[in-house]
Amino acid sequence: MSPESIQEGEDQLAEGTLVSHLVELRTCLIRSALSILLIFICLVPFAQRIFTLIATPLMDRLPEGATMIATQVASPFLTPFKMSLFVAVFLSMPVILYQIWGFIAPGLYRKEKRFAFPLLLSSILLFYAGVAFAHFVVFPLMFAFFATAAPEGVTMMTDISAYLDFILTIFFAFGIAFEVPIATVMLVWSGLVSIETLRKARAFVFLGAFVAGMLLTPPDAISQTLLAVPVYLLYESGLVLAKVLGLGRAPLEDSQEEKTPDE
Repeated sequence: MSPESIQEGEDQLAEGTLVSHLVELRTCLIRSALSILLIFICLVPFAQRIFTLIATPLMDRLPEGATMIATQVASPFLTPFKMSLFVAVFLSMPVILYQIWGFIAPGLYRKEKRFAFPLLLSSILLFYAGVAFAHFVVFPLMFAFFATAAPEGVTMMTDISAYLDFILTIFFAFGIAFEVPIATVMLVWSGLVSIETLRKARAFVFLGAFVAGMLLTPPDAISQTLLAVPVYLLYESGLVLAKVLGLGRAPLEDSQEEKTPDE
């Protein structure tokens, strides 16, 4: 067989593999989108109640006689539906992550799978924990501060669309911030840095946590501190977790146990 024929066969094989991966990716995306759509349809009848529930931390701390307002014509109708859509995405995350896992798992080594799946599961649980922390801890303190900080003669009456944008930003910030332990473990697991190096960087991480709090939260000391302190504590917990898992002693790429992905 000529070299040209061999090369042509390899090109066809590579093209076929790429096409099969794209088809599989499309299937995963369709399943994820369908899960979001199905949950959203189930939530639509309760859109008003969902918005009221999520707006409770603010409404409970508004001055007596004050209410939330809608400055746009369609806001009273569209905002609860937007909220329901984001809640649907939030509730669909296990399905979405399962689809991601199903797509990447065939290309992982057996040892990588033993670490990757628990990390994937932990990441979604930590994201949920970050959102719950923001809703039940940060929002009550933050809104109580805002209500008392209003200048004399100014009534606090928040637009519902602005409130939606605000809380989604906070939810995302705290959800991502609570992923710090996973990011720490992944850095050590990949061999990019050692646990000792991360320990020496504690002062920079502490400073960076407050910088992140300043950038990702409203310009008040309470919300910034409530983000920065958990981020630093989660960083420390990531170091402990990496040590418990025995990472950092032998980089993953040095392992010679398996040379081919687990079928």
